[in-house]
Amino acid sequence: MAETTLKLKALNKSGFVDAGAKGFVLFIKGITDFINNRNIRNLAVVSNESISLIHTEELSDEEITHRFCTEAIIKNANISKTELQNILSNNGDSVVVAGSESICRIHVHTNHPAELFHQLKDMGTITFQKVDDMVRQQEVITKRKWNIALVTDSTCDLSQELINFYQIHVVPINLNFGDNHYLDRVTIQPGQFYDLLETHAEFPKTSQINEQAFTNLYSHLASHYDAIIAVHLTSQFSGTFANSRKAGERIKKEFNIPVHVIDSKNLSGALGLLVLKTAQNIEAGESAESIVESLEKDIIQSKIFVSVRDLKYMIKGGRVSKPKGIIASALGLNPVISMDKNGKSLLFGKTFSQEASLNKIYSHIKKISVGKTVWNYIILHAHNPDGAEKAEEKMDEITGLKPISVVDISPVIGMHAGNGAVAISLMFEQ
Repeated sequence: MAETTLKLKALNKSGFVDAGAKGFVLFIKGITDFINNRNIRNLAVVSNESISLIHTEELSDEEITHRFCTEAIIKNANISKTELQNILSNNGDSVVVAGSESICRIHVHTNHPAELFHQLKDMGTITFQKVDDMVRQQEVITKRKWNIALVTDSTCDLSQELINFYQIHVVPINLNFGDNHYLDRVTIQPGQFYDLLETHAEFPKTSQINEQAFTNLYSHLASHYDAIIAVHLTSQFSGTFANSRKAGERIKKEFNIPVHVIDSKNLSGALGLLVLKTAQNIEAGESAESIVESLEKDIIQSKIFVSVRDLKYMIKGGRVSKPKGIIASALGLNPVISMDKNGKSLLFGKTFSQEASLNKIYSHIKKISVGKTVWNYIILHAHNPDGAEKAEEKMDEITGLKPISVVDISPVIGMHAGNGAVAISLMFEQ
């Protein structure tokens, strides 16, 4: 374990040992202690120590040249370890390749994990991925702007510039193409996702963020912030909110700080607006309790309308039954999807072209905007920048405002909306 300090430049510079090596040593120590003492009761009463595997207080304030600490397990690699090591070295530094061609573990610090895994996708089966944002970790320890931490999940469609400025912690949903595992918006970006969506034989599947991922993050944040606010996609679509809430309750008791976990009853751009409003209230110095109270009211004022260009994705994903989908596709129907007040998807309307469905959305927005003021809005698209540009022009006419963001929709949302979809999310003033 001690020798691991010499293996990587970053560890050598800081004097740290490798966290995995330390964990393994502790594991072996527990086994040997049991063998020597033959008393399992002693193990049960040993005081537990919470060990955060996220970089500690000793993390220096120096500039980070490669942002993402990236790990993965690759099975049945069809290239040699040397070739794999060369690919990793061309994408970053602190490279480690351990194991054999049948199963190996990789480690690399890189600025572009999605590009790296796009290169690796045909070179073996990627069964596990883990990515730590070292810049965000450094900000928590030495450069945090405010005393309330803000967390969301990767279905939150907001520009990366705003996410970075407000130091928002985004936890990725898990996404699988066949046996290959990805992290939404981290190790797969929209452009790569839609390429795979068109070419891969299997339709992608998603899985919720588990409780342990939130527990690890919240324990780290609780050591540096006075409170935590997490805002997630509708609980009707995923167990992510429930797992976040369980982790939040646990950390709240352990660290004795407020942890507020909110069901947005929404997703995508509407979730993005709620997160942005929360971030701005944190910036304004409001208390966590006041922010949460305001957030509950903002949820009611948030809307999203999605114009689906091609039903085949909703059919493949099971959102529309195959018989109904075939009939609707034959008729050339383009559905408009929205969300109801409980966070369930709602068929808002159906037309015979995407242009007609967008016009239906614009008409409805005009109608519900009477007597109200639009706080802000976001234009979303599934790899359809031309459609987004036209929607932006139309919304500018209606509201007199420019959108706060124009975003290529999250892959986890885009897998159902499908290539070419255009969406508009907006929030009204309370």
